[in-house]
Amino acid sequence: MSKFISYLKTKSFRNNLIAAVVTVAVLLFVAFFSLRYYTKHGQGLNVPALKGLSFTQAVSKLEELGLRYEVDSVYIMDSPAGTVIDQDPNANTFVKDNRTIYLTVSMNTAPNVKFPDVEFKSLRQAQALIESFGLKLGDTTYKSDVSRDVVLEATFGGNPIKSGDVIPKGSRIDFLLGDGKGNEEVDIPDLIGLTKDEAVFALKNGAMLTLGSIIWEGLITDSANAVIIKQDPFLTDSVTKVKIGTPVNITLSNKK
Repeated sequence: MSKFISYLKTKSFRNNLIAAVVTVAVLLFVAFFSLRYYTKHGQGLNVPALKGLSFTQAVSKLEELGLRYEVDSVYIMDSPAGTVIDQDPNANTFVKDNRTIYLTVSMNTAPNVKFPDVEFKSLRQAQALIESFGLKLGDTTYKSDVSRDVVLEATFGGNPIKSGDVIPKGSRIDFLLGDGKGNEEVDIPDLIGLTKDEAVFALKNGAMLTLGSIIWEGLITDSANAVIIKQDPFLTDSVTKVKIGTPVNITLSNKK
């Protein structure tokens, strides 16, 4: 032990120790600055804001800065085709030179989807279902039916649409719903002596009934002023009420 302590006091040990410390310091210094040079520490640029630009404008900006890019496309309704709708990294993110920027660009045409089965589902269920397929709820209208707010029919562009039909994603779907009043009854109106237009108004607004078949009797010289001479069902002592939505058939004539 005494010999080891004596060796630590020698000039040879001190020289070796100093040489080792200097060597380690030099290696650390070289490694540190080599790493800074390799990673270009402190060198880079901020990613430009590209959202909302056209694809060509975005590419021009990236190429001016020496940045690479990759593109993905997606269809978004009401978004102009060829517009950048998303970017990664976000604007003002500090990145190295030659970094790849990922762009999401809107497509020209909508992809097609199969229409889901919404018949006899509630309005809330049907809306959630079509939205999960990338479709939108359009207009809702009602007709007399025992069910309330239940889809009786779906239409696209004014035409009925069924489960499995292929339509563009983002399309608006109109629903015909039940009003829940199918079992209610109303008084049968007296239409005798009314014109066709007057009868339609009376049925729709006063009795919530519909116009059924129309029969013309005799020589019709003025259809606008022809009046109803018969109706079915007709108000009698035994029949005074019918269900909401019942069609009423009429016979028109120019003879009073």
